[in-house]
Amino acid sequence: MKSREIHLNAYLKGAPDPKYYDVVETDVPAPGDGEVLVRNLYISVDPYMRGRMSGIHTYIAPFGIGQVMDGGAVGEVIESNFDGLKPGDHVSSMHGWREAYTAPGAGLTKIDTSILPPQAFLGIAGMPGLTAYVGIKRMIDLQPGETLWMSAGAGAVGSSGIQFAKAMGATVVATAGGAEKCAFVKSLGADHVVDYKATDDLTAAITAVAPDGVDGYFENVGGTHFTAALNTLRRKGRIAACGMIQRYNDTSAATLPDNLTMMIGKSLTIRGFIVSDHADMFTDFVSDLGNWMAAGKIKPAETVMEGIENAPAAFSGLFTGQNTGKMLVKI
Repeated sequence: MKSREIHLNAYLKGAPDPKYYDVVETDVPAPGDGEVLVRNLYISVDPYMRGRMSGIHTYIAPFGIGQVMDGGAVGEVIESNFDGLKPGDHVSSMHGWREAYTAPGAGLTKIDTSILPPQAFLGIAGMPGLTAYVGIKRMIDLQPGETLWMSAGAGAVGSSGIQFAKAMGATVVATAGGAEKCAFVKSLGADHVVDYKATDDLTAAITAVAPDGVDGYFENVGGTHFTAALNTLRRKGRIAACGMIQRYNDTSAATLPDNLTMMIGKSLTIRGFIVSDHADMFTDFVSDLGNWMAAGKIKPAETVMEGIENAPAAFSGLFTGQNTGKMLVKI
């Protein structure tokens, strides 16, 4: 079988650009003992990948130059020499950014597509959904009746978190950019939506809809959002920080916000986290998500581009606001 895949040809400086990527056709070997051949159906593009494109080792190794990039994917088993999987089964993996692959079956996760479509396991039922769940439940410890501000409310994590917080009995303030995205966020159940592109004073805009302040802030954006969060959090407020996309493409060092001292007077808790460190919450996540979906409280949201050759454009779209919900590439 032939497969097209995406290779990084140089480490990025500044914003993503098509010049940094190559589409390469390769031969996919037949599966050996214990291996399976999988045809990908959908692949994921995620903001954290930007760090891996910089050549810097953070909590995860950078992508290799001239090598296939990897990331979340769901696919269908075509051939199998592994007892736990058969042709027609669906699996999730980290073998994304390619059309097909051969890999040990033991390293793949079989998924049940009888209730949810396979792509949902890259979104609300996958890493973005678990990220939202961990941030809200463990980092913020959100309680019924409290107020949560969810930044990047139209994104994969944000759109999941809005629905989870509402299902938990909280009031949700969400920020999004532009009228269309704000309408989308409102349709997810957010109580108040602020268009950050339509205001020069985000603190005032949040205060207008939450005059008593917010109890928790879910940080996906950073920059001016983080500054406004420090201003609007109530005493003993909590911040869960999983991303700061506003700064990912900066080419110069960022400065600290002038109001950072508010974390002292307000006794704030700020917790950064990587979702892979909290795999112990997956069982509770699946249970709660199933119950919320059965009760009609949750609906997946996604934006889909087609063709492996469009994976770089889909990734770039994360930084220019082209997605509502989870950004996916259909193979």
